[in-house]
Amino acid sequence: MQYKDYYKVMGLSREASQDEIKRAYRKLARKYHPDVSKEKDAEAKFKELGEAYEVLKDPEKRAAYNQLGADWKAGQDFRPPPNWNEGFEFKGGGFTSDNAEAYSDFFEQLFGSAAFSSVGRGQHGVHARGQDSHAKIHIDLEDSFHGATRNISLSAPEINAQGQVQVKHRNLNIKIPKGIKAGQHIRLAGQGSSGTGSGQSGDLFLEIAFNNHPLYRVLETDVYLDLPVTPWEAALGAKIKVPTPEGSVDLKIPSNSRQGSKLRLTGRGIPAPAPGDFYVVLQIALPQANTEQAKAVYQKMHEELDFNPRQALGAYYQ
Repeated sequence: MQYKDYYKVMGLSREASQDEIKRAYRKLARKYHPDVSKEKDAEAKFKELGEAYEVLKDPEKRAAYNQLGADWKAGQDFRPPPNWNEGFEFKGGGFTSDNAEAYSDFFEQLFGSAAFSSVGRGQHGVHARGQDSHAKIHIDLEDSFHGATRNISLSAPEINAQGQVQVKHRNLNIKIPKGIKAGQHIRLAGQGSSGTGSGQSGDLFLEIAFNNHPLYRVLETDVYLDLPVTPWEAALGAKIKVPTPEGSVDLKIPSNSRQGSKLRLTGRGIPAPAPGDFYVVLQIALPQANTEQAKAVYQKMHEELDFNPRQALGAYYQ
């Protein structure tokens, strides 16, 4: 995926005001509109211009785009930094075009998710409720198992007196309920945008995601652990101490276990109202034959064990 420099597309500096962005778009739209333009590749340039304007005209999308930094070059291979939009507070910019396919893969990767679709617009009037705000935060898996209180930092765009987009920051202490899973939301009443007149403030909704864990991976409410075992533990069976987010447990490995076998600990996944399970996936680790003694052991196994792992492929050999 290639990086797109939207400021370069519109011939603007990153400090351009919102009014300058509007004026630049009107000028370039007249220049490249396919119905009237005689410029080479006018249709492609008009489409690229529309995408750039879709981002830069919207303070939320523009501020999020600016968070990627200014060191990228147009056309450079690009992958969004991990959790690049974490803690970015938005109210929902939505698409100008009804056809999301009109945008590039770069745009879709950054803004094509529900995070930037139209949500919670609030009310209108003299005494109107404020808009709801949304942000995505990452927590540790253990926070879901035990519950926690965390301090989070949120950022949101605002337009200064010069018409430029700047980012303001705020910190909040939040309670993470036990059993919450990825994709669920924590609602903070009154922490959204301020209302007008005597209207109430909107709410803040925090979407939960899990940080990558060095041991575990999560699917819905189930938790998985890849457990290395020796060939003799898999073949003969063993009792092994296994880590879980709630502490170590003694796990019995059945004899004649195979690579990739799953052992289930019922109800030891995320403690949601319907608790998930904890799965141990066996990964058979082979000792290296890096000593004469180790080589001798492997040679003896070769001579004494009637074992051919490719036997099932026999019909396909020519």
